[in-house]
Amino acid sequence: MKYTIVLLLLFISAFSFAQKNSIPRDTTFTLNGTFIKEQKKRPYIIIASPKPNDDVLIKKDIVFRTIKERELLLDVYYPKLTKKHKPAVLLIFGGGWRSGNKSQNEAMATELVNKRYVAVSAEYRLSLEAPYPTAVVDLKAAIKWMKANAKVYGIDTNKIAALGVSAGGQLSALLGTTNNDSHFEDTLGNKEVTANIQAVIDIDGILAFHHPESAESAVAAQWLGGTFEQQPTIWREASALEHTNQQTVPFLFLNSSNPRFHAGRDDMIRKLDSLHIYSEVHTFDDTPHPFWFFNPWFSPMMDYIDGFLKKQFK
Repeated sequence: MKYTIVLLLLFISAFSFAQKNSIPRDTTFTLNGTFIKEQKKRPYIIIASPKPNDDVLIKKDIVFRTIKERELLLDVYYPKLTKKHKPAVLLIFGGGWRSGNKSQNEAMATELVNKRYVAVSAEYRLSLEAPYPTAVVDLKAAIKWMKANAKVYGIDTNKIAALGVSAGGQLSALLGTTNNDSHFEDTLGNKEVTANIQAVIDIDGILAFHHPESAESAVAAQWLGGTFEQQPTIWREASALEHTNQQTVPFLFLNSSNPRFHAGRDDMIRKLDSLHIYSEVHTFDDTPHPFWFFNPWFSPMMDYIDGFLKKQFK
Protein backbone atom coordinates (compact mmCIF):
# COMPACT_ATOMS: atom_id res chain seq x y z
CA MET A 1 0.00 0.00 0.00
CA LYS A 2 2.78 2.42 0.96
CA TYR A 3 4.63 1.49 -2.25
CA THR A 4 1.49 2.24 -4.30
CA ILE A 5 1.08 5.65 -2.64
CA VAL A 6 4.71 6.53 -3.28
CA LEU A 7 4.36 5.57 -6.95
CA LEU A 8 1.18 7.64 -7.22
CA LEU A 9 2.88 10.69 -5.69
CA LEU A 10 5.84 10.30 -8.02
CA PHE A 11 3.48 10.09 -10.99
CA ILE A 12 1.61 13.23 -9.94
CA SER A 13 4.88 15.08 -9.41
CA ALA A 14 6.22 13.97 -12.79
CA PHE A 15 2.95 14.92 -14.50
CA SER A 16 3.03 18.37 -12.91
CA PHE A 17 6.67 18.84 -13.97
CA ALA A 18 5.82 17.78 -17.52
CA GLN A 19 2.89 20.19 -17.66
CA LYS A 20 5.03 23.11 -16.50
CA ASN A 21 7.81 22.23 -18.90
CA SER A 22 5.50 21.66 -21.88
CA ILE A 23 4.90 25.40 -22.13
CA PRO A 24 6.71 26.68 -25.24
CA ARG A 25 9.30 29.26 -24.24
CA ASP A 26 11.63 31.66 -26.01
CA THR A 27 14.57 32.35 -23.70
CA THR A 28 16.55 34.57 -26.06
CA PHE A 29 15.90 37.82 -24.17
CA THR A 30 17.96 37.75 -20.97
CA LEU A 31 19.53 40.37 -18.74
CA ASN A 32 23.07 39.00 -19.04
CA GLY A 33 22.81 38.56 -22.81
CA THR A 34 21.53 42.11 -23.17
CA PHE A 35 24.33 43.43 -20.96
CA ILE A 36 27.02 41.70 -23.03
CA LYS A 37 25.51 43.07 -26.23
CA GLU A 38 25.08 46.64 -25.02
CA GLN A 39 28.40 46.83 -23.17
CA LYS A 40 30.23 46.45 -26.49
CA LYS A 41 28.74 49.77 -27.59
CA ARG A 42 28.77 51.47 -24.18
CA PRO A 43 31.48 49.96 -21.96
CA TYR A 44 30.57 52.26 -19.06
CA ILE A 45 27.17 50.69 -18.33
CA ILE A 46 26.51 48.80 -15.09
CA ILE A 47 23.64 46.41 -14.32
CA ALA A 48 21.40 48.04 -11.71
CA SER A 49 21.08 45.80 -8.64
CA PRO A 50 19.74 47.68 -5.60
CA LYS A 51 19.48 45.81 -2.31
CA PRO A 52 16.20 45.69 -0.34
CA ASN A 53 15.95 47.58 2.94
CA ASP A 54 15.86 45.62 6.18
CA ASP A 55 12.09 46.02 6.58
CA VAL A 56 11.27 44.68 3.11
CA LEU A 57 9.45 41.37 2.70
CA ILE A 58 9.50 39.36 -0.53
CA LYS A 59 7.25 36.47 -1.51
CA LYS A 60 7.86 34.77 -4.85
CA ASP A 61 6.00 32.42 -7.16
CA ILE A 62 2.53 33.00 -5.79
CA VAL A 63 -0.22 31.55 -7.98
CA PHE A 64 -2.62 34.31 -9.01
CA ARG A 65 -4.48 32.60 -11.84
CA THR A 66 -5.01 29.01 -12.93
CA ILE A 67 -6.21 28.00 -16.40
CA LYS A 68 -6.70 24.24 -16.49
CA GLU A 69 -3.28 22.94 -15.33
CA ARG A 70 -1.47 26.20 -16.16
CA GLU A 71 -0.56 28.29 -13.12
CA LEU A 72 0.41 31.94 -13.54
CA LEU A 73 2.78 33.26 -10.90
CA LEU A 74 3.74 36.59 -9.42
CA ASP A 75 6.25 38.01 -6.93
CA VAL A 76 5.35 40.55 -4.24
CA TYR A 77 7.82 43.02 -2.71
CA TYR A 78 6.29 44.89 0.21
CA PRO A 79 7.34 46.86 3.29
CA LYS A 80 6.43 45.49 6.72
CA LEU A 81 2.76 46.19 7.26
CA THR A 82 1.56 49.40 8.88
CA LYS A 83 -1.92 50.77 9.50
CA LYS A 84 -1.66 52.94 6.39
CA HIS A 85 -1.83 50.99 3.15
CA LYS A 86 0.57 51.97 0.37
CA PRO A 87 0.32 52.62 -3.36
CA ALA A 88 1.14 49.58 -5.48
CA VAL A 89 2.76 49.05 -8.86
CA LEU A 90 2.20 46.11 -11.20
CA LEU A 91 5.46 45.50 -13.09
CA ILE A 92 5.25 44.05 -16.62
CA PHE A 93 8.38 42.69 -18.29
CA GLY A 94 9.21 43.03 -21.99
CA GLY A 95 10.57 40.77 -24.68
CA GLY A 96 8.56 41.25 -27.87
CA TRP A 97 5.46 39.52 -26.44
CA ARG A 98 7.29 36.18 -26.81
CA SER A 99 10.30 36.24 -24.47
CA GLY A 100 11.32 37.61 -21.05
CA ASN A 101 10.17 36.74 -17.55
CA LYS A 102 9.11 38.34 -14.29
CA SER A 103 12.56 38.06 -12.67
CA GLN A 104 13.74 40.79 -15.04
CA ASN A 105 11.73 43.30 -12.97
CA GLU A 106 13.68 42.57 -9.79
CA ALA A 107 15.79 45.75 -9.73
CA MET A 108 12.81 48.04 -10.31
CA ALA A 109 10.67 46.14 -7.80
CA THR A 110 13.41 46.43 -5.18
CA GLU A 111 13.86 50.14 -5.76
CA LEU A 112 10.10 50.72 -5.62
CA VAL A 113 9.65 48.84 -2.34
CA ASN A 114 12.60 50.75 -0.88
CA LYS A 115 10.69 53.92 -1.81
CA ARG A 116 7.66 52.58 0.13
CA TYR A 117 5.51 51.14 -2.65
CA VAL A 118 4.20 47.61 -2.92
CA ALA A 119 5.68 46.12 -6.10
CA VAL A 120 4.14 43.12 -7.86
CA SER A 121 5.92 41.44 -10.76
CA ALA A 122 3.60 39.12 -12.67
CA GLU A 123 4.04 36.69 -15.50
CA TYR A 124 1.65 36.54 -18.43
CA ARG A 125 1.22 34.12 -21.29
CA LEU A 126 3.48 34.94 -24.23
CA SER A 127 2.80 34.56 -27.94
CA LEU A 128 4.29 31.07 -28.26
CA GLU A 129 1.72 29.91 -25.71
CA ALA A 130 -1.33 32.05 -26.43
CA PRO A 131 -2.12 34.96 -28.78
CA TYR A 132 -3.52 38.42 -28.02
CA PRO A 133 -5.55 39.35 -25.99
CA THR A 134 -4.60 36.62 -23.50
CA ALA A 135 -1.72 38.62 -21.99
CA VAL A 136 -4.03 41.57 -21.32
CA VAL A 137 -6.59 39.34 -19.61
CA ASP A 138 -3.83 37.74 -17.51
CA LEU A 139 -2.53 41.10 -16.33
CA LYS A 140 -5.99 42.39 -15.49
CA ALA A 141 -6.41 39.22 -13.43
CA ALA A 142 -3.17 40.13 -11.62
CA ILE A 143 -4.62 43.54 -10.75
CA LYS A 144 -7.74 41.89 -9.40
CA TRP A 145 -5.54 39.59 -7.32
CA MET A 146 -3.73 42.63 -5.90
CA LYS A 147 -7.02 44.15 -4.84
CA ALA A 148 -8.40 40.91 -3.42
CA ASN A 149 -5.20 40.50 -1.35
CA ALA A 150 -4.81 44.16 -0.43
CA LYS A 151 -5.03 43.59 3.33
CA VAL A 152 -2.39 40.86 3.25
CA TYR A 153 0.20 43.06 1.56
CA GLY A 154 -0.89 46.54 2.65
CA ILE A 155 -2.09 47.77 -0.75
CA ASP A 156 -4.17 50.91 -1.22
CA THR A 157 -6.60 49.67 -3.87
CA ASN A 158 -7.33 53.23 -5.04
CA LYS A 159 -3.66 53.82 -5.85
CA ILE A 160 -2.50 51.15 -8.29
CA ALA A 161 -0.25 51.84 -11.28
CA ALA A 162 0.93 49.63 -14.13
CA LEU A 163 4.58 49.92 -15.12
CA GLY A 164 5.86 48.13 -18.20
CA VAL A 165 8.99 48.02 -20.34
CA SER A 166 9.01 47.57 -24.13
CA ALA A 167 6.23 45.02 -24.89
CA GLY A 168 5.32 45.39 -21.21
CA GLY A 169 5.05 49.14 -21.76
CA GLN A 170 2.60 48.55 -24.59
CA LEU A 171 0.61 46.27 -22.29
CA SER A 172 0.66 48.75 -19.40
CA ALA A 173 -0.64 51.45 -21.75
CA LEU A 174 -3.46 49.16 -22.85
CA LEU A 175 -4.37 48.52 -19.21
CA GLY A 176 -4.50 52.25 -18.55
CA THR A 177 -6.80 52.96 -21.50
CA THR A 178 -9.29 50.12 -20.97
CA ASN A 179 -10.67 50.70 -17.47
CA ASN A 180 -14.22 49.32 -17.33
CA ASP A 181 -13.81 47.63 -20.72
CA SER A 182 -15.44 44.20 -20.31
CA HIS A 183 -13.80 42.91 -23.50
CA PHE A 184 -10.52 42.42 -21.62
CA GLU A 185 -11.97 41.25 -18.30
CA ASP A 186 -11.36 37.77 -16.93
CA THR A 187 -14.84 36.24 -16.83
CA LEU A 188 -13.55 33.31 -14.76
CA GLY A 189 -11.87 35.43 -12.10
CA ASN A 190 -12.87 37.52 -9.11
CA LYS A 191 -16.00 39.49 -10.00
CA GLU A 192 -16.13 41.38 -6.71
CA VAL A 193 -13.27 43.73 -7.67
CA THR A 194 -12.47 45.60 -10.88
CA ALA A 195 -9.23 45.58 -12.84
CA ASN A 196 -9.20 49.38 -12.99
CA ILE A 197 -5.91 51.16 -12.35
CA GLN A 198 -5.09 54.79 -11.64
CA ALA A 199 -1.79 55.50 -13.44
CA VAL A 200 0.60 54.14 -16.09
CA ILE A 201 4.37 54.26 -16.51
CA ASP A 202 5.18 53.29 -20.09
CA ILE A 203 8.90 52.67 -20.63
CA ASP A 204 9.65 52.45 -24.35
CA GLY A 205 6.39 50.72 -25.20
CA ILE A 206 4.58 51.58 -28.42
CA LEU A 207 1.13 53.16 -28.36
CA ALA A 208 0.07 52.12 -31.87
CA PHE A 209 0.93 49.06 -33.95
CA HIS A 210 -0.06 50.46 -37.36
CA HIS A 211 1.25 54.01 -37.40
CA PRO A 212 3.68 56.11 -39.50
CA GLU A 213 6.22 55.87 -36.65
CA SER A 214 5.77 52.13 -36.04
CA ALA A 215 8.16 49.45 -37.30
CA GLU A 216 6.34 46.42 -35.92
CA SER A 217 6.32 43.37 -38.17
CA ALA A 218 6.81 39.62 -37.64
CA VAL A 219 7.09 39.66 -33.85
CA ALA A 220 3.91 41.70 -33.44
CA ALA A 221 2.18 39.66 -36.14
CA GLN A 222 2.87 36.45 -34.24
CA TRP A 223 1.23 37.86 -31.11
CA LEU A 224 -1.65 39.52 -32.97
CA GLY A 225 -2.47 36.49 -35.08
CA GLY A 226 -1.35 37.84 -38.44
CA THR A 227 -0.09 40.89 -40.30
CA PHE A 228 -1.95 44.18 -40.40
CA GLU A 229 -3.33 43.24 -43.82
CA GLN A 230 -4.64 40.00 -42.34
CA GLN A 231 -5.83 41.35 -38.97
CA PRO A 232 -6.39 45.12 -39.25
CA THR A 233 -9.10 45.20 -36.56
CA ILE A 234 -6.90 43.44 -33.99
CA TRP A 235 -3.86 45.60 -34.77
CA ARG A 236 -5.96 48.67 -34.00
CA GLU A 237 -7.70 47.11 -31.01
CA ALA A 238 -4.34 46.25 -29.39
CA SER A 239 -3.19 49.87 -29.66
CA ALA A 240 -3.66 52.08 -26.60
CA LEU A 241 -3.99 55.12 -28.87
CA GLU A 242 -7.25 53.72 -30.23
CA HIS A 243 -8.75 53.42 -26.72
CA THR A 244 -7.68 56.78 -25.29
CA ASN A 245 -10.76 58.50 -23.88
CA GLN A 246 -12.07 60.31 -20.80
CA GLN A 247 -11.50 57.23 -18.63
CA THR A 248 -7.81 57.01 -19.51
CA VAL A 249 -5.47 57.42 -16.53
CA PRO A 250 -2.45 59.77 -16.19
CA PHE A 251 0.65 58.62 -18.08
CA LEU A 252 4.39 58.85 -17.57
CA PHE A 253 6.37 58.13 -20.74
CA LEU A 254 10.04 57.22 -20.28
CA ASN A 255 11.88 56.68 -23.52
CA SER A 256 15.20 55.71 -25.04
CA SER A 257 16.65 57.71 -27.92
CA ASN A 258 15.20 55.19 -30.41
CA PRO A 259 11.95 56.74 -31.74
CA ARG A 260 10.41 53.50 -33.06
CA PHE A 261 9.74 52.40 -29.46
CA HIS A 262 7.33 55.22 -28.73
CA ALA A 263 5.27 55.04 -31.92
CA GLY A 264 2.01 56.92 -31.44
CA ARG A 265 3.12 58.60 -28.21
CA ASP A 266 2.85 62.19 -29.42
CA ASP A 267 -0.57 61.59 -30.94
CA MET A 268 -1.69 60.07 -27.65
CA ILE A 269 -0.37 63.03 -25.68
CA ARG A 270 -2.38 65.36 -27.91
CA LYS A 271 -5.47 63.28 -27.14
CA LEU A 272 -4.71 63.35 -23.41
CA ASP A 273 -4.20 67.12 -23.50
CA SER A 274 -7.55 67.59 -25.24
CA LEU A 275 -9.17 65.53 -22.47
CA HIS A 276 -7.26 67.40 -19.71
CA ILE A 277 -5.56 64.19 -18.56
CA TYR A 278 -2.07 64.58 -17.11
CA SER A 279 0.96 63.19 -18.95
CA GLU A 280 4.69 63.58 -18.55
CA VAL A 281 7.58 62.67 -20.89
CA HIS A 282 11.29 62.11 -20.28
CA THR A 283 13.65 60.92 -23.00
CA PHE A 284 17.15 59.70 -22.18
CA ASP A 285 19.68 60.78 -24.81
CA ASP A 286 22.04 58.29 -26.45
CA THR A 287 20.44 55.23 -24.85
CA PRO A 288 19.87 51.66 -25.99
CA HIS A 289 16.32 50.37 -26.04
CA PRO A 290 16.70 48.28 -22.82
CA PHE A 291 18.18 51.20 -20.87
CA TRP A 292 16.01 50.41 -17.84
CA PHE A 293 18.34 47.58 -16.84
CA PHE A 294 21.42 49.75 -16.51
CA ASN A 295 23.04 52.67 -14.82
CA PRO A 296 23.72 55.53 -15.51
CA TRP A 297 20.00 55.61 -16.46
CA PHE A 298 18.35 53.38 -13.87
CA SER A 299 18.65 55.75 -10.91
CA PRO A 300 17.28 58.91 -12.63
CA MET A 301 14.57 56.77 -14.23
CA MET A 302 13.42 55.56 -10.81
CA ASP A 303 13.46 59.13 -9.50
CA TYR A 304 11.15 60.19 -12.35
CA ILE A 305 8.85 57.26 -11.53
CA ASP A 306 8.79 58.12 -7.84
CA GLY A 307 8.08 61.78 -8.56
CA PHE A 308 5.24 60.91 -10.93
CA LEU A 309 3.63 58.45 -8.52
CA LYS A 310 3.88 60.89 -5.63
CA LYS A 311 2.16 63.51 -7.78
CA GLN A 312 -0.67 61.15 -8.74
CA PHE A 313 -1.08 59.41 -5.38
CA LYS A 314 -0.57 62.28 -2.94
